[in-house]
Amino acid sequence: MRLNPHLPLVYHPNYSFSFDPKHRFVMSKFAHLYQHIAELGLIGSNLVEPILGTPEPLELVHCDNYIQDLWHNRLNEKAMRRIGLPWSKELMARTFTAPQGTLQTARLALKHGIACHLAGGTHHAHNDFGSGFCMVNDLAFTTQTLIESGEVTNVLIFDLDVHQGDGTAAMLQHQPYAYTCSIHCEKNFPFRKSASDLDIGLTSNIKDDKYLAIVDETLSYLLKELNPSLVLYDAGVDIWQGDGLGKLDISWNGIAKRDHLVLKRCLEHNTPVATVIGGGYDRDHLRLAKRHAIVVEQAAGF
Repeated sequence: MRLNPHLPLVYHPNYSFSFDPKHRFVMSKFAHLYQHIAELGLIGSNLVEPILGTPEPLELVHCDNYIQDLWHNRLNEKAMRRIGLPWSKELMARTFTAPQGTLQTARLALKHGIACHLAGGTHHAHNDFGSGFCMVNDLAFTTQTLIESGEVTNVLIFDLDVHQGDGTAAMLQHQPYAYTCSIHCEKNFPFRKSASDLDIGLTSNIKDDKYLAIVDETLSYLLKELNPSLVLYDAGVDIWQGDGLGKLDISWNGIAKRDHLVLKRCLEHNTPVATVIGGGYDRDHLRLAKRHAIVVEQAAGF
C-alpha cells in the first residue's frame, strides 16, 4: 500500500512526558506513535502543532469550578482516584493541549476530507468530574465549538473504543446537532453507562467478521440518515484480542479492516472524518504505539 505523505497530522511534543512506565496508562505511547509514523515517512510539512492549552476554552463544555480546581491541583483525593492519574504540571499541559489538537484535526478534516490526531479520545470525562484516565473531554469540546461557531451543521461521534463513551454521551445529550454512537464491550468499564443516541453493547470475545459487519451496518445507516457535516472517529485499539483491558477477540488485521472500512464509508459519502486514537493498554509500549498507528496508516492509504 502506497502511503500518502500529505495526510494532515496533529501532534504536540507535550503529549508525552516523564511518567511511571509501569502505570496502566502508557504516557509514552504518544511519543512512540509520533516516532513510528515518522519512520513510515509520513511526517513533514503535513504536521500541525496545536496551540498550548489553557483551562478557559474547556469551560464551554465543562463546569468552570471543576476545570479550575483540576488546573490548580485543588481536586480531592477521591476525585483524583476516579481519574486514575497522578497530578503534575506536565499532565495539565498535555491535558489541556490535546483538546485543541482534536479541534485542529477536525478543522483540517473539514478542509482536506480526512485528518488524524496522534492523541485524543478522552471520552470518560464528564461535565464536572474526570474518570478512567480522562480529565477533559476533547470530543465534546470539539463538537460544541464547531457547532457554536457555525463551522458545521451537525456532527456524528462514532466511538469504537472498547469502553462506552459515557462522558461524551452525557455531555452532549442536550445538543440536538450532535449524535453520539458507541459500539463497545457491554460487560466492561464504565459499569454505570450513560445513554448515547445509539449504544451497541457487544458480547465479550466477539470475533472479526461479526464485529466488522456491525460496524459497517451501523455507520452506513448513520451516514445516510444523519448526513453529518463531520465524523469524529474514536479509533480505540483496546478491541484487540491481546489488550490488557479489552475483553474482545479482534485480531490486529481486524483493527486495520475496521479503520479502513470506517474511513472508506465516510469518504464514499463525502463526509469529512477526523480520527483520534482512543484507548489501548499494553505492557509492550512500542507494540501499543504500532497499534495506534493503524488508523493513521489506513488514512494515509486513501
